[in-house]
Amino acid sequence: MSRIIVIGAGQAGASLAGKLRTLGHEGEIILIGEEPAPPYQRPPLSKKYLLGEMPLERMYLKPESAYAEAGIELRTGARVDSIDTQHKTITVASETLGYDALAFTTGSVVRKLPPAIGGDLGNVFYVRTLADVDAMAEAFGKGGHVLVVGGGYIGLEAAAVAAMKGLKTTLIEAADRILKRVAAPETSDYFRKLHGAHGVDIREGMGLKTLIGENGHVTRAELADGSLLDIDFAIVGVGIEPATELAEAAGISCENGIKTDAQGRTSAEGVWAAGDCASFPYRGARIRLESVPNAIDQAEIVAENMLGASKDYLAKPWFWSDQYDVKLQIAGLNTGYDHVIERHLPKGSSHWYYKGSELLAVDAMNDARGYMVGKRLIEAGKSPPREAVANPETDLKAFLKA
Repeated sequence: MSRIIVIGAGQAGASLAGKLRTLGHEGEIILIGEEPAPPYQRPPLSKKYLLGEMPLERMYLKPESAYAEAGIELRTGARVDSIDTQHKTITVASETLGYDALAFTTGSVVRKLPPAIGGDLGNVFYVRTLADVDAMAEAFGKGGHVLVVGGGYIGLEAAAVAAMKGLKTTLIEAADRILKRVAAPETSDYFRKLHGAHGVDIREGMGLKTLIGENGHVTRAELADGSLLDIDFAIVGVGIEPATELAEAAGISCENGIKTDAQGRTSAEGVWAAGDCASFPYRGARIRLESVPNAIDQAEIVAENMLGASKDYLAKPWFWSDQYDVKLQIAGLNTGYDHVIERHLPKGSSHWYYKGSELLAVDAMNDARGYMVGKRLIEAGKSPPREAVANPETDLKAFLKA
């Protein structure tokens, strides 16, 4: 296998390319990314980078020179126009490149508001790329009133930064509660109170009717109930979608992402996928995980399999979010839960998701120990009795030995 091309220069792409070289692949490795920057961390975009607490050079996964030193050809600011899976070629601008194996690590794309309701006005920002966050830095510096559209983790993180910078902050969520898609009402309640304590005006069950602009820049927002808000800028966090356009155009099967088998193979010979863009088998279902740990772990397994390892990817879902002085750590997937057990400690708390007697997931707020124990229990397939979890005196670690 002489030339491997990796399309998508984010966390998954950088991890996959690096792992290939670490494993001893001696052929060409070409890593292609649309953004002009080398691969960088995305989570700090809506946290420390937006706050100005993390300089640009610390955002990069490694110095740009490190790719050349590892024998990886990094092409930034380059867009792949098409893929011919039959002849095993791709086109980049006017150049055609052949490949022996190809990996999609294209990640995801942000959902944008339609232009018809002002989604393309100036000072309407999205949190997905370095360029997005750099563009809103000036607006943050001027202060004023910001409208955050969307009550998921990205929206809440952006609202926290705005409040910490002293801006008047209003957040609207069309669903009847924030975090409805990803968390239990108990976790929604926790973060609603947290933001309220910092002065954020959260309006749940409230959609956006339109954004109104003057001279091409947003100045007002009309909400679903007809109320008007004078605003200086808006941040939109209404979700992301897997970047599958290129794969679909090449005739590769997609199902909520680029469809892969347990080892990362797509429907096209010699083509693989990993990270946010890939959907894969998990406990009898098919899922797609949007997280840094998944991007790294899955990409490294796919790299091994591209070189003949034949290993199934066994996902261990975990996520995190930073808001104010609270670190939320999530272990497992809560899909199908029917009970939530609250565990309150002097300096933190956690919410434990059960389906019957089976532990599915844990949301831990400033409770690193609870998160770590919960993660290990879930991975070991062990479920403490619900009443034991609810008792703060219980040493949950003892259940790992049971």
